[in-house]
Amino acid sequence: MQESRKGLIELERPPVIEPAALVRLVTPADTQDEVDESLEEMRRLAWTAGADIRCTVVQRRERPCPATHIGPGKLEALKNACEELGVTTILVDSDLTPTQGANMEDALGRKVVDRTQLILDIFAQRARTAEGKLQVELAQLQYLLPRLTGRGAVMRQQGGIGIRGPGEQKLEVDRRVIRDRIARLQRNLETVRKHRQVQRKQRGAAGSAAIALVGYTNAGKSSLLNALTGAEAFVEDKLFATLDPLTRRCRLPAGQTAFFSDTVGFVDRLPHSLVAAFRATLEAVSEADVLLLVVDAAHEGAPDRIWTVHEVLREIEATDKPMIVVLNKADVADPEVLEDLALQQRRAGLDAVATSARTGDGLDALLRRVQDMLGQGRRRVHLRLPHAEGALIARLHEEGGVRSIDYTDEAVLVEAEVGEALYQAVTPYLVESETGADDAPDAGGTE
Repeated sequence: MQESRKGLIELERPPVIEPAALVRLVTPADTQDEVDESLEEMRRLAWTAGADIRCTVVQRRERPCPATHIGPGKLEALKNACEELGVTTILVDSDLTPTQGANMEDALGRKVVDRTQLILDIFAQRARTAEGKLQVELAQLQYLLPRLTGRGAVMRQQGGIGIRGPGEQKLEVDRRVIRDRIARLQRNLETVRKHRQVQRKQRGAAGSAAIALVGYTNAGKSSLLNALTGAEAFVEDKLFATLDPLTRRCRLPAGQTAFFSDTVGFVDRLPHSLVAAFRATLEAVSEADVLLLVVDAAHEGAPDRIWTVHEVLREIEATDKPMIVVLNKADVADPEVLEDLALQQRRAGLDAVATSARTGDGLDALLRRVQDMLGQGRRRVHLRLPHAEGALIARLHEEGGVRSIDYTDEAVLVEAEVGEALYQAVTPYLVESETGADDAPDAGGTE
């Protein structure tokens, strides 16, 4: 453990695995498939955080117990199981109220970590950049603020999962200090947000398109970014391997430059505090020209995960963006399942492209589809440029989706598709096309 200059506790993945018990309450509204999927995801979250699940306790009730989430009898059985198996941490597949968490800790004598807290703990491990750490700390403090009373004694004694990041120190301070820190973090993140807006405006002014990769965690977004752009984004078969946004340049088939941004992965019931804290990062999604919804096509729960991503996009008001569903990991997916997934998306009015970041299959088709989508609404122009306009010719190659170029003795003849800003720059050099239409909008994009 190492303390940073700002007083935050920075920990790497713990060398000692924490023995844990997983608790799930099932109500009549839950289907068996939903329960199985949720428990499997919690096991993966637990493994990523450094926990070893020794036992799983499931209770069926009409509604959660207001005092302890699960009933008194099941609580006693859980305590006995923990003593027998040497369990030190209780992971609850739900969000607990402050009272429920405190009462469970008192009754069990062990650290109790709910679903949101577990996800926050993983984020605290994963954040590497200053921005990522600010966002994680803000989410943690917003979570901790209403839980100061009655919580933390057991957690401080044991350490580990649930108190990484600022949690270990911040449980000791009063509400006023935490509120002040939250306000300061929000101001710092607002500065980050404005800086990102300036960067995006500069790219937009240059005519470069912005493409955001979104999707369920561990769907292969970072691998896809690496395959498309030659980036070196961190890739690991763990949940939330990517927290800090990464943007890389990519040239589309017709020559236009686009910036592809990897984003934090989503999960079912993504904590609202995380969505709010990662606002600066998720703005890359809401301001993108095209979204690539990346899904692990080999996962049996792929349709549900696509729905989950749509729910998060709805929460950040980004559902109106042009979207391509990328059916990734197609090399290991069942062909019939792959075709069925593609058909479902087309019925929903969405494009679907099957790809494999590992083998490279489908990547060219994906880039062409991105180019087509960006080309919708752009202008098709025929230009006669003087040889001296080398800078403008270079800009056409960079931004304009050049279809053809011919260097003659008198001039440079170019056919290209351009956005509005570039159209204004090339207007003096417009010539009539062979069909007589020189600057009509090309509603269909590239051919």
